[in-house]
Amino acid sequence: MARKSYTPGDFELVVRRSKTGLGLFAESEVPKGACIIEYRGVDITAEQEAKSRSKYLFEINSRRTIDGAPRWNTARYINHSCRPNCEPTIHKGRVWIHSRRRIKPGEELNYDYGKNYFNQYLKDICACPKCEEKRSAAKASVAKATARKRAGKAAKKAGAAKPAASPRK
Repeated sequence: MARKSYTPGDFELVVRRSKTGLGLFAESEVPKGACIIEYRGVDITAEQEAKSRSKYLFEINSRRTIDGAPRWNTARYINHSCRPNCEPTIHKGRVWIHSRRRIKPGEELNYDYGKNYFNQYLKDICACPKCEEKRSAAKASVAKATARKRAGKAAKKAGAAKPAASPRK
């Protein structure tokens, strides 16, 4: 396998409205395996991390965390997806975002934020296609079960409401 590059390519990226708020979109094609952007921010201590309410924390290792909240960190706009087209790579204490596949112009950049973040913040609201499929399938099965229950009750009422047939003479 070829070594990864840790120099971001000259890709046109733009922040704009997405399903989940603001997102980072590719305006030019990004080839598979390309280094797209660096996730940058302020180094914070473990004490600051514990007190922080920021949702832009990126843990480099057990002793070092980056708070990517400053708006000059354009990579902060990369949203979560359970089927990501990018992946973060930690190299020499810095976070680089690489493409997992070819990304077409106009496509939103996203990566998997990890189980802990997902369970804490996104589990019930994740808008990625995979989670939307799961939620719509769950809603459909609940709707079918409810419809069957209603149909059963209606049939029972209809059966109870019919007068007994009297024989004709």
